[in-house]
Amino acid sequence: MIRQLVVRNRSYRRFKQQTPISKQTLRDIVDLARVSASAANLQNLRYWLVDNPHKGLFKCLKWANYLKDWNGPLEGERPAAYIIVLAPRSCSKYCYIDTGIACQSMLLGATELGMGGCMMAAVDREKVHEILAIPNEWEIVLVIALGVPNEEVVIDNIGAYGNIEYWRDERDRHHVPKLDLNTLILN
Repeated sequence: MIRQLVVRNRSYRRFKQQTPISKQTLRDIVDLARVSASAANLQNLRYWLVDNPHKGLFKCLKWANYLKDWNGPLEGERPAAYIIVLAPRSCSKYCYIDTGIACQSMLLGATELGMGGCMMAAVDREKVHEILAIPNEWEIVLVIALGVPNEEVVIDNIGAYGNIEYWRDERDRHHVPKLDLNTLILN
């Protein structure tokens, strides 16, 4: 069961924008982060929920760096909601470990609910702070774009020296190269 969720949990970049995600569903997803592990149980992360396809926020995100001729999803394919992951500006280095754990938990939960998402670190943080009026004591660590996926993502196995850049084929399927297991295990 967990393997199926992990395999289905891809970085989706095109969504069924008109399929809403309620604030309660976003709260349920964040609750998975709340009960996840946290370094020294400090629980420093906080979350800002956006339950609409906020155009201003969308413009603050950089989509799919390896796809040079693609500026992100078109209107109608954009995220239906966002979760902004925040940390105190004085947070320890462990906040970033906690972010990975929390985001994986949230995205697995979204996947279980038939949704998908994309963690994005390429964010115009100053602009997001401004348009959402996020208090300045909070640093934006990541933005998670969420929605019902509107694209097919294919995992391709590659050897130790294969190209890791994702790409789209002639049928517009998104391919994600992954190193094979023997390359990852060193002993």
